[in-house]
Amino acid sequence: MSKIEDFLTAAEEQDIVEAIRLAELNTSGEIRVHIEKTSNSDATNRALELFHILKMDNTKLQNAVLIYVAVEEKSFVIYGDEGINKVVGIDFWDSTKDLMQSHFKQGDFKQGLVDGILKSGEQLKKHFPYKDLDTNELTNEISKG
Repeated sequence: MSKIEDFLTAAEEQDIVEAIRLAELNTSGEIRVHIEKTSNSDATNRALELFHILKMDNTKLQNAVLIYVAVEEKSFVIYGDEGINKVVGIDFWDSTKDLMQSHFKQGDFKQGLVDGILKSGEQLKKHFPYKDLDTNELTNEISKG
């Protein structure tokens, strides 16, 4: 697949946005998905760069999670901010990546993203439960580069 437009259908994108909404329902945490053709460098460095560009490092409790996908390179990164990284072990991100990768290998990109989002949301809910005055600090829409 060489185009990000071919990576997901419009209906699949809406399913992913809905998964983000559901995952964030009971937490103050924030989840974003960013998809682009290529990272033009190391995918982890690009994810960190986008984390700042998308202002994900500005959340009140430092509990944002970015799922970054570079389509042509067939690579992805799950990047959690300092607040969430302090409360989940490295094995959590590895197990989430493994879950997503198992779907990706079968060509089911939507389900891989949905499962990664929902699993991240479970940890956000556990460690950063929703409080009455919490607001959705970041859009749930998929960003593309």
